[in-house]
Amino acid sequence: MTMTSLRDEQTPGNIKVTRRDWIDLALRTLISDGIGSVRVLTLGQKLGVSRSSFYWYFNSRQDLLDHLLAHWHDTNTTAIIERARRPSETIIMGVMNVFECWADERLFDPRLDFAIREWARRSDDVRRMIDKADDDRLTAIRDMYRRHGYDDEDAFIRARVLYYMQIGYYVLDLKEPVEARVSHLAAYLRSFTGLEPSEADVAHFMRFIAAR
Repeated sequence: MTMTSLRDEQTPGNIKVTRRDWIDLALRTLISDGIGSVRVLTLGQKLGVSRSSFYWYFNSRQDLLDHLLAHWHDTNTTAIIERARRPSETIIMGVMNVFECWADERLFDPRLDFAIREWARRSDDVRRMIDKADDDRLTAIRDMYRRHGYDDEDAFIRARVLYYMQIGYYVLDLKEPVEARVSHLAAYLRSFTGLEPSEADVAHFMRFIAAR
């Protein structure tokens, strides 16, 4: 987590937790129980501290919620956009750059993304953030295809197929191990690019999987 503050250190006296402790617990609670369970009193009880610890670090519950949304954006959305924008010699390499997000939950946390989408059902503001994130992610992937010579409509549709397939994969909560999924890597690459990947392409991604 990459949030910084003058108050990241422990508070003085008997308060035992840091700002990051609050945020980490709030994220876990959001993922496991939903936004309705992210409550100051409940979090404080789990951390074993008083409400004064919370208000040392945050102005309000909404301040904490804003940090959760910022963390989601700075991880899940930023990772996809950064990898879609990476220079790549071929579209196959470009797609594999994006695939890194699906293969490593340190880059893209699907449980967090799903929790934010559930939250959006209760908040118009969060719904707008989700819609913008989806648009930004799709635009980055579309532009990746365009850089490799695909026309505007083809790039747009291929981006949708790649991205919506992955989001649907998470929504369906498929329990396929990563190893089983990457065994079909060459077929996925053919589907998303219309090109035949080389053995070197497949080996490149398998090295990424092994190094996680």
